[in-house]
Amino acid sequence: MKWTSRLALCSAALGMALPALAQTTLNALFMSQAAYSEADVKAMTADFSKANPAIKVNLEFVPYEALHDKIIAAKGAAGAGYDVVLFDVVWPAAFAKNKVLRDVTERIPAADTDKVFAGAWSTVDYGGRRWGMPWIIDTKFLFYNKEILKKAGIAAPPRSWDEVISQSKIIKDKGLVKHPLVWSWSQSEAMVCDYTTLALAYKGSFVDGEKSTFDSGPALQAAKLMQQSLASGLTNPNSREYAEEDVRKVFSNGEAAFALNWTYMYNQANDPKESKVAGQVGVVPAPGAANGSAVAAVNGSMGLGITAGSKNPDQAWRYIQHMSSRAVQDKHAKLSLPIWKASYDDPAVTKGQEELIAAAKQSLVVMAGRPSTPRYTELSSVLQKRLHEALLGKKGVDEAMKIAASDIVKLR
Repeated sequence: MKWTSRLALCSAALGMALPALAQTTLNALFMSQAAYSEADVKAMTADFSKANPAIKVNLEFVPYEALHDKIIAAKGAAGAGYDVVLFDVVWPAAFAKNKVLRDVTERIPAADTDKVFAGAWSTVDYGGRRWGMPWIIDTKFLFYNKEILKKAGIAAPPRSWDEVISQSKIIKDKGLVKHPLVWSWSQSEAMVCDYTTLALAYKGSFVDGEKSTFDSGPALQAAKLMQQSLASGLTNPNSREYAEEDVRKVFSNGEAAFALNWTYMYNQANDPKESKVAGQVGVVPAPGAANGSAVAAVNGSMGLGITAGSKNPDQAWRYIQHMSSRAVQDKHAKLSLPIWKASYDDPAVTKGQEELIAAAKQSLVVMAGRPSTPRYTELSSVLQKRLHEALLGKKGVDEAMKIAASDIVKLR
């Protein structure tokens, strides 16, 4: 008879309860907006718990805007930190430098490299090492209302930002909607992602090596397009207060013809329970520009990493492997698409969202990033402040972006 069986018999005879098997508890931090829903994350985690009963996962959700600071604050809180955290593509440089995340390079099978989009890997790469596993692969797409375009006599969605503006003017002049365009231009990272998308359309970025280019070339051209679309009344002025969810709600109410937003909006805006325009939602890659790029795609991907302070790194990695596995991602591919290339030819993933998949196949292979620097958060804060001043009309675009460039120099 096995020892455990003898112990069980003795315990039963003495009326004693067997001690529960030792359980590891992981604390995991996620965001509560865009991409996977809280329900998705909870369902994924429940499946993990069934397969790993000795590991309990405590989930915490915070808005994206609070995610970075929550991770940093927890690092210095003895005994109150996280084991697994969701992090943005622009944070690995600072997190690696400040020893927030563990290097997991050796944990990732070499065979996985070619199976995952390069843009997804860039989310977790810094200094030749990997600081997590890609989990969310995302970029901003141009969503359009098919019915409004049809009423305006527009045969096809725009292929450039010039066409976006010209089609918006037609729609406005016909009185179909007051403001055809809606964006997430609150003073936040969401606005920076929209701005970066436009700069990429003109084949530019807002940092060239160590030098800011806010005040010249494509980066300045992008800022001017934003301000001019407001001045002409084509852009909803409330965009200057909006985050991504506000954009989704305005578009879903039929109050806009075009919207720039993340992947998750496609299926939510097509859900009749949440949207008045379900069945009329079209999606194409964010357009390029004349003499610029054919498609503009900002890298808005995110990864899952193990914190440097985790006492359970092996269990944390097992959880990350589960969450990022192809089987799990394919099962939950409606609000966030898989990081795995092969998924995009799988009927189980593509069914019902063929239009989105077609756009993603063009965009995900050309995603470009915001600067990879340990001081990105400070750089972004400068840009957010000055660009928002221009959009609010507090400063002219040229003046605001010149000040932004000057402010960046002071960060060196």
